[in-house]
Amino acid sequence: MARPWPRERKTPEYEGSHTANSFATANRSHLRTLSTMPRERHNADANHQSPPRAASAAAQARRIVIKIGSAVIAKSGVLDPASVARLADDIGGVLHAHPEREIVIVSSGAVASGFRQLGLAKPPKDIVSKQAAAAVGQPRLMSEWSAAFAKAPGEYATAQVLLTAEDIDHRTRFLNARRTLEALLQCRRVVPIINENDSVSFAEIKLGDNDHLSSLVASLVSADLLIILSSVAGVWAAGSKPSSPTIVPEIRSLTDGLALIRSDTTDVGTGGMQTKITAACTAAALGTRVVIASGTEPSIVSRILAGESIGTSFPPSPRSTAARKRWIGFSARPKGTIRVDAGAAKALRSRGASLLPSGITSVEGDFAQGALVEIVGPDKHAIARGMALYAAEDLRQLRGKKTSEIASTLGYRYADEAVHRDDLVLLDAHGQALPTDGARP
Repeated sequence: MARPWPRERKTPEYEGSHTANSFATANRSHLRTLSTMPRERHNADANHQSPPRAASAAAQARRIVIKIGSAVIAKSGVLDPASVARLADDIGGVLHAHPEREIVIVSSGAVASGFRQLGLAKPPKDIVSKQAAAAVGQPRLMSEWSAAFAKAPGEYATAQVLLTAEDIDHRTRFLNARRTLEALLQCRRVVPIINENDSVSFAEIKLGDNDHLSSLVASLVSADLLIILSSVAGVWAAGSKPSSPTIVPEIRSLTDGLALIRSDTTDVGTGGMQTKITAACTAAALGTRVVIASGTEPSIVSRILAGESIGTSFPPSPRSTAARKRWIGFSARPKGTIRVDAGAAKALRSRGASLLPSGITSVEGDFAQGALVEIVGPDKHAIARGMALYAAEDLRQLRGKKTSEIASTLGYRYADEAVHRDDLVLLDAHGQALPTDGARP
């Protein structure tokens, strides 16, 4: 007997108790706003705004995420209290003058703040040494931020929020993280400061870099604006010389942005301009405006939020995506892979169809029912991500079979689909999720 999955279903692995965790974890999904704060409305010509209009839109932002790179506050691996204090004064001044605004900081600098205390001359490359450096550096980093904001205009408190990729991959923990950040922001007297929990992260659960993290946080809290502060003034135009670079005022697509990247990174950072552009395009696709600018410029945050045209702007996509699909497409990581034939690939891409067992050619990984999986076409390119309605073991038995054969093969039939279209997000040529309206919030 068929057991249709209810519209608001819960799976053991990804849904469950909505009791908030007692600790602050964080990351994202561009969910419908929980607070009553108005959000920037994106219209059909959002991708065609001129830089002055983009700057004006940035000035209207009410909820802002600011990513601050290691090269800005920990030059050469030494935490610079003066740089931390300068930025805290700038941000505190914005919050004090405009109490309707809310700001979340994603701060790099933990490893860069701690590796010299371990007797190392350069930032470590191996994961264990990075963990040790982060364990030493994170308290020093937060101590400086706390002291700086206590002296800044408004005398704000700070809240440390650490996370690993597991906090994003697990749907319930993901929702708890959002609730925790909402509670902190509604206090109006606290500035949440987020970092990856490097001291316990390992390769399999590591998010990678704080540029990517900041894009996820921006969507998690439904930010209007993400400001990525770096050691450079924005994205350089092709052929620019380091002595006098030309800054690209606006980038409208990942393809355009990647065509401009340089391969260099700073000595103390983990990401170069490629990671920043990719993160910016991810956030923009989720509906958040992005500005990449120099964190060494005086009053940089105040100036951006005052409407000054600074750095490189990434206009937000006018398309909306349901919260659950945003989590599927941009936040959680796949637990396995389903390979499909050409017919199934075409049906997914052109008709927005569900994936049926008949189109499956192979199943990789050992995942449970309800796990996030990547769907790969015959050309070996990922074409979609979605929630599996059957466990990997069951799908291996069902591959190539008709829906009428499910019950006789497994002894039960949970659903006709292997992955329902309501739980599926298509990917572009770069493997980035395409924003589309989903069937469920």
